[in-house]
Amino acid sequence: MFAMRKLIAAVVREMGIEQIAEANSGQNALDHLARFPIDLLICDWNMPGMTGLEVLMAVRADPRLQTLPVLMVTAEQSAQQVSDAIQAGVTSYVAKPFLPPTLKLHIHKCLMRGESASNSPSKS
Repeated sequence: MFAMRKLIAAVVREMGIEQIAEANSGQNALDHLARFPIDLLICDWNMPGMTGLEVLMAVRADPRLQTLPVLMVTAEQSAQQVSDAIQAGVTSYVAKPFLPPTLKLHIHKCLMRGESASNSPSKS
């Protein structure tokens, strides 16, 4: 999992994004989100302590984070898991293994969706 985080961070940096926070568990990610604003959450389905789906559901349940774009990166590809993530409000879903251009495309789409949500007149 550490290697995957480093690979994703390298791809994100290659896109020109320098401010990156990493968490080694779902709970650590939620703790970070409670203290610091971020523009995009990239989350693995399989993490220590809680699943990416549980993190996603916690993010969507928090009024401050409801519009945060969430990209799920996972080796899990069952139709049920994809459906669960979509129903929970995932912004995009990438199956491992993936090539960097695929990840970049999904990150770009998530950031564009997040930007349009933050500019939406219905957001308070």
